[in-house]
Amino acid sequence: MNTILKNFIDGRYVDAASADVVEVLNPATGVVFSAIPDSGEAEVAAAVAAAGAAQGPWAKLPAVARGGYLKAIAAKIREKSDLIARTVVREQGKPLGLAVGEVAFAADYFDYMAEWARRLEGEVISSDRPGETILMLRQPIGVVGGILPWNFPFFLLARKVAPALITGNTVVIKPSEETPVSADLFVQIAMECELPAGVFNLVYGRGASTGAALSSHPGVGMLSFTGSVDTGSRIMALAARNITKVNLELGGKAPAIVMADADIDLAVQSIKGGRLLNAGQACNCPERIYVHRSIHDAFVDKLAKAMQASTYGDPLAEAGVDMGPLINAVQAAKVEGMVERAGKSGSEIVVGGKTVERGGGFYFEPTVLVGCDQASEIVQKEVFGPVLPVNAFDTLDEAIDRANDSEYGLTSAIYTRDLSTALRACNELRFGETYINRENFEAMQGFHAGIRHSGLGGADGKHGLYENMVQHIVYLQQ
Repeated sequence: MNTILKNFIDGRYVDAASADVVEVLNPATGVVFSAIPDSGEAEVAAAVAAAGAAQGPWAKLPAVARGGYLKAIAAKIREKSDLIARTVVREQGKPLGLAVGEVAFAADYFDYMAEWARRLEGEVISSDRPGETILMLRQPIGVVGGILPWNFPFFLLARKVAPALITGNTVVIKPSEETPVSADLFVQIAMECELPAGVFNLVYGRGASTGAALSSHPGVGMLSFTGSVDTGSRIMALAARNITKVNLELGGKAPAIVMADADIDLAVQSIKGGRLLNAGQACNCPERIYVHRSIHDAFVDKLAKAMQASTYGDPLAEAGVDMGPLINAVQAAKVEGMVERAGKSGSEIVVGGKTVERGGGFYFEPTVLVGCDQASEIVQKEVFGPVLPVNAFDTLDEAIDRANDSEYGLTSAIYTRDLSTALRACNELRFGETYINRENFEAMQGFHAGIRHSGLGGADGKHGLYENMVQHIVYLQQ
């Protein structure tokens, strides 16, 4: 049996009470290499209690002192970056270069959030009464629970932890059961940086057990979750029992509009790169393409050739591959089923369309489809794989209407040389983000947030930071 990772509660490793374990496998090979306990209510309660006890003293530290811990964590991440990146590749399957970038971005994120120590601000509000001053203070929520996905496991841990800590909260994290090993490396970093006991806690387990226990615990002040709409809905329902605040980044079905005046080569490379990023397992990458009819055939020809020329394989065994595997057999079967149903319903599969047997891993061919009905599953539902449906349009009105025809509202994109067209799209596309003539990838100083079924609240920048705080109004009568 592989080593079973231990929970980290109140500054020390703790065994789980349950004997039930979850195996962790390498999706590029199908080989099991680690395991975690499936923790229950007792372990979650202990972690929340530890976080609650530590929160008061942590919040009383000057923000610059809390920022010092974040800077130390950033330095340790960089020191261990190669080990962390290779661990992320082994548990998640992304190419090594992408994992290296993820780890570097996580370190930069801790540094960025540490810099907010001297920038946390309240407000002075005008009063109607003589001699009165109204103050709006921003204060920590308390205990923040973070439930992580498997697609960017190390960066998304940073995204949950860093803003919560700098604003005076303490945290309890549940990593994905698919990708928990990199989280254990973060535990080691927290210990080496002598983060005070209880400030950071980590509990392993499945969503239905550990995740549910964390979501329903009355001692949690906010739940921050990144993942699927279905899981987000369940978390929201559990949190509602205690009127717990939720911050949800859920699915996406990002449209990309390619206008007649677009740089076709730029559009092809950006869209292909975005769709193959992490084998298409990213909620913000392009998922459906609308191309002006006058350039549709030329665009599809170039896109199909670019997708077909892309390489994939085991990132730790084959250097330089464009794409790794899907996360598991269930995901591979889901993607294949969606493409098969699209083909049977009238869509034309231009390239790809099948799973690939290679070394025991879960690979899927880069795929392009055309002629997809707007109401079809392949256009309306998140695929989370390297699959691109492409459809033609005649007018910008039509393209925007079809782009907005979605239950999701996370990211969107447009390719055009015309500034007026780009600005009109920004005003009329109903999404949290719009990218113009570039790949879909957010900046840490921005605000990553969706509308509709893509979530509630957001992350990054000033506005994401303040999601971790509550407003306290003070009426001071002289």
